Amino acid sequence: MSRTVNQNVNALVRFCGRRDVSGLTPAALGGVADVAILFGGSVLGGADVFADAMRAGVARRYLIVGGQGHSTDLLRESLGGDKLTEAALFDRYLRERHGLAVDLLEHESTNCGNNVTNALALLRAEKHEKLIAVQDATMQQRMDAGFRKHGVQVVNFASHRTEVDEALNYRDPPAGMWPLDRYVSLLLGEVTRLTDDEHGYGPAGRGFIAHVDVPPEVRDAADHLRSSTAFTDRAANPRWA
Repeated sequence: MSRTVNQNVNALVRFCGRRDVSGLTPAALGGVADVAILFGGSVLGGADVFADAMRAGVARRYLIVGGQGHSTDLLRESLGGDKLTEAALFDRYLRERHGLAVDLLEHESTNCGNNVTNALALLRAEKHEKLIAVQDATMQQRMDAGFRKHGVQVVNFASHRTEVDEALNYRDPPAGMWPLDRYVSLLLGEVTRLTDDEHGYGPAGRGFIAHVDVPPEVRDAADHLRSSTAFTDRAANPRWA
């Protein structure tokens, strides 16, 4: 029996929105991490998840990474600040909403690749044997592959894993959630990028990330959405290449 549209969407969410632990607490992590990183590609609710992690004491140091990219406009709409970077917006939000301040900010990155390289460059003088990466559900799997390309293992915790019901309404959406068309477009685009062939970002394609195994059921879900709905892949924007 073929899956429904919402089941196909949710299959992509569960795959792309990778979480390696049940929660961001020292107990769930098996100890305190060296550094926790929030990436600017997340919707606003990611900062609330990060704030909870900071209050729980999951890491010794905290970093926010993000200049400008495909998600910046939505974040600026949520928070105001037309000229601020993603890192600056999240930093201001954490201070004003939660009374929390991180240790480091990175303002120059424009895509997933230099999110990783700029973060690692900034942490060169820091102990970072155990890193936590918090990114949007749409990009967490690719973030992991980006770090693995540079020989770095991270603990992945997608900032949300928002699923849809049969009417394609969100179940418990976080603050600043993507419009549905945009969300599904981002998820579909990720399946293309993560698939390790000539069209993807893996070693067989552009070489931007380490190899990722995309399960057949995830590829099938993406194919069904493309063929039976109006949802389409997000095209790469050369402005943020």
